[in-house]
Amino acid sequence: MVVKITYFVHGTTTDNQKEISSGWFDVELSELGIQQSNELWDKVKDKNFDVVFCSDLKRAVHSAELTFKGKVEIIQDERLRECNYGKYNAQPSEIVEPMQEENIMKRFPDGESYEDVKKRISDFLDFLKKNYDGKSVAIVAHKAPQLVLDVLLKNKTWEQAFADDWRKKKAWQPGWEYILE
Repeated sequence: MVVKITYFVHGTTTDNQKEISSGWFDVELSELGIQQSNELWDKVKDKNFDVVFCSDLKRAVHSAELTFKGKVEIIQDERLRECNYGKYNAQPSEIVEPMQEENIMKRFPDGESYEDVKKRISDFLDFLKKNYDGKSVAIVAHKAPQLVLDVLLKNKTWEQAFADDWRKKKAWQPGWEYILE
């Protein structure tokens, strides 16, 4: 058996529009993000999901609720949070983004590394395997957890995951598919 995962990123936030990297800073969706989340259901309504998991940060919760509330059970899980940039939470993206690839193994000051995020997501995937085998699961979360899925489930190196990140090409799509075996 396998768990079929469809990964969705939260809608655009007020920080995104100001080119701020939020990290664990709990920022709101922008008007655009609300619109994106409302419109997402029409793009995915033909897919069947047994459950939706989302990060407990309000941008992901709000996105999940706008898209799936009343249609699919939504469960918040803090393991799906963005990377904690520590002192760099809610700082300009031009500063934070170059640091991300430098902080795969070492932690952001007062924060965590991408390897720390990988441990959280690995634990979450073990939970899915034990409890949702044979199911179709949607996840609404952030950049770092998605990069971890590329590393863990698509066998990419960290360097490949960062290089192939859709955000660099502005190639958003309504969900990315992963298989957990």
